[in-house]
Amino acid sequence: MKRLSRWTVGTLWVGGICAGVALFTLTASAQDVGQDVRDLRQDRRDVRQDTRDIRSDRRDISSDTRDIRQDRRDIAKDTRDIRQDRRDITTDRQNLLNAEKSGNQSAISADKRDLRADRRDLGNDVRDRRGDTRDLHADKQDRRHDVRDLHADRQDRRADRRDVRQDRRDLHRDVRAGRGQ
Repeated sequence: MKRLSRWTVGTLWVGGICAGVALFTLTASAQDVGQDVRDLRQDRRDVRQDTRDIRSDRRDISSDTRDIRQDRRDIAKDTRDIRQDRRDITTDRQNLLNAEKSGNQSAISADKRDLRADRRDLGNDVRDRRGDTRDLHADKQDRRHDVRDLHADRQDRRADRRDVRQDRRDLHRDVRAGRGQ
């Protein structure tokens, strides 16, 4: 009896291995559950951040749209001013011709002054319209960029939501495995 039979030793050996595997599985399962919980929390944070980014992108797009509308109004106003300045220049030229015909020196110098002032106004209005046109193009580019950002953020949020669903499935699977179900 002092010696154990081969069969007994084999049975004890297999029992020990099974007990070790079971302990390792429980430990590994607990680690998997902990990691799944951390992954789930991080993915939820990512979804919240993506939602904030989307909200910010929408605000940026709205702001750019307002800027574009304002730039279009400014361009229209500058165009009206340019037309008025051209009419004023035509009137001043006609007045200058009439003053030269009459020979009135004070009227001639006043009409020349008016003509120079209207030409200066025309140049300023043309410069303003060019600047507003540049602003309009820049705002359109900003809006296009913000729209691209919005689409990218929506795709990121979609991917993060898929990750959350996957992490939930992993968590439930690991919890069930830990319970031995």
